[in-house]
Amino acid sequence: MDGAAYQRALGRELQQLRVRRRWTRAQLVERLPHELSAQALASYETGTRSCTVVRFVELCTALETSPHDLLERVHHQVNNHEYPASLKVDLNQLAADERPELAPAHRWAAAEVGRHAGATRDLDLSALESLASLCGQPTVELIRLLRDPEPASPLGPDSRHR
Repeated sequence: MDGAAYQRALGRELQQLRVRRRWTRAQLVERLPHELSAQALASYETGTRSCTVVRFVELCTALETSPHDLLERVHHQVNNHEYPASLKVDLNQLAADERPELAPAHRWAAAEVGRHAGATRDLDLSALESLASLCGQPTVELIRLLRDPEPASPLGPDSRHR
């Protein structure tokens, strides 16, 4: 079991819940029954710090979500590789992909191809998160779109085995 992967996935879920509510970290901290700094919350959201079970339940209560449901989503992500360590992307295929939800990724890939970069690129989780943000998509959704062979798969042949 990869504890760091669980922490990162939990952090992403907490951050996504907060952002969906359009709350700053300071606003979420104000809703907690016990003192917590915005910096500590940021370290939970990035997965660089683990929280106690009690703090986890407090965060879930403030975010109006079930701790059970949140842990189930985190477990599913980690065990189904929704957040892979890296993903091999075929830049030529991504540059040719015309799906509107991938338009920023398409432009980036086209620029990379124009610079005579290699035909494929291994994108680590940080790069996938940045690209997802650029596309206005949750990271899981961007990964799903990049793995989806329709209409054009931007992935190399061995990418499904990562």
